[in-house]
Amino acid sequence: MFGLRKLVISAAALLALGQAAHAFELGVIGFQFTSETHARVANAAAAAAKEKGWNVTLLNSEGSLPKHAEQFDALIAKKVDAIIVAMGKPVEADAQFKAAKDAGIPVITVQSGVSPYALFDIQSNEYKIGAEAALYLLGQLGFQGNIVTARFDLNIASRIRGKILDVVLSENQGVKELGKFSMARTQSWRDDVRAGMQALLLQNQGKINGIWASFDGQAYIIDDLLQAQGVKKGEIPLISVDGGKETYERIADPASTLVASVSIPFEAMGKQAVDAVQAIVVDKKPKEGVTSGPYLFVDAVLVDKNNVKQFLK
Repeated sequence: MFGLRKLVISAAALLALGQAAHAFELGVIGFQFTSETHARVANAAAAAAKEKGWNVTLLNSEGSLPKHAEQFDALIAKKVDAIIVAMGKPVEADAQFKAAKDAGIPVITVQSGVSPYALFDIQSNEYKIGAEAALYLLGQLGFQGNIVTARFDLNIASRIRGKILDVVLSENQGVKELGKFSMARTQSWRDDVRAGMQALLLQNQGKINGIWASFDGQAYIIDDLLQAQGVKKGEIPLISVDGGKETYERIADPASTLVASVSIPFEAMGKQAVDAVQAIVVDKKPKEGVTSGPYLFVDAVLVDKNNVKQFLK
């Protein structure tokens, strides 16, 4: 009896050692960590995975499509058990997505758009977000006046927000868009926004009643430019999309011109991606148990002076 018990204990110890030696390997790629939202998703996913005892390879593509593809290839060669991609490029990296699927490596994306080779994309409903941001700004203006916009058409989420703004403007012709700045996808995008918006503000000085920015990173730069010009809160309402600590602090700051942002729960999305990997890849549950379609939608919340305090806690 003692010998049998000892054998059972030894077998359990060997099994535990085997499990430790074969810890789950997760690859996480963020497209550009200088964009705060990319980093927030990727870092949250990595943290959630490490809490589970998984091994994590966290990569930053630094806004470079060739590097993005190379990092994908490296994770496939490493034979990781799953890949999470934050703000990835399913169209441009189509070959890498296909290679991952062919290698039997499940891929879940966040805020990236769908790929036939990925399980699904965790996404905020950008059509709803675009409508909420546009209508909030027009409401601040009483549906009359002039606006300028900072856009980013090379990103699918920002592009959708801009298209919805155009629809709203077409149906509310008391508000006119005096000019727009379209940001390029560069590593020095902040300098690009600063120069482009400074020129737009000077060109339309004294005529602007409101400003729409496609994401908060642009809004921070615009806010700094407006404050430097002596613009007070409410004089030229600035609205944007994304949310985050700095955004909430600016909304609450009486010196800032940023009045509202539609807040997307990026950290929660990163954790949801890890939970989905756990359910589908580790626990072998059907993908339909997580989401039935190509998207898993999460809710976004408009934050302004009326509710910002609860987000600053």
